[in-house]
Amino acid sequence: MSHPVSAPDNRVVVFLHSGEYDRVHQGLSIAAAATAAGRRVEVYLFWWALERFLMDRLDEPDFTGREDVADRFEARGMPTARALLEHVRDSGLGTVAGCTGSLGALGSESKAGDSDIDVWLGWSAILQRTAGVTDRFYL
Repeated sequence: MSHPVSAPDNRVVVFLHSGEYDRVHQGLSIAAAATAAGRRVEVYLFWWALERFLMDRLDEPDFTGREDVADRFEARGMPTARALLEHVRDSGLGTVAGCTGSLGALGSESKAGDSDIDVWLGWSAILQRTAGVTDRFYL
């Protein structure tokens, strides 16, 4: 008896925990590159990254103590985190999920409804949704 061979899971999953602008930017750069290649992407937001999204702080690069990098970033016309997120959203291949536990820990439940976050999940659901994905990035 032969068993059907399932296709490998081609999704890319990005877990964003840190709210540091460089890490959020890097995670969204990975997501944008994946969608540009036609791959589905799921971005999961936890703790300080979730807080950055809820506070809508995606436009201005804020590299604490590194104004030289911020100046270079702008001079080279590098896309902001928001521009990368818009690329992911416009592709139709990306989902942004927020962690309900982090939302509660931050005391930010009142901001959940006004956010651009597509879905709210706890760890049980996150683990179920990401099972079998080999391309995972944690920032």
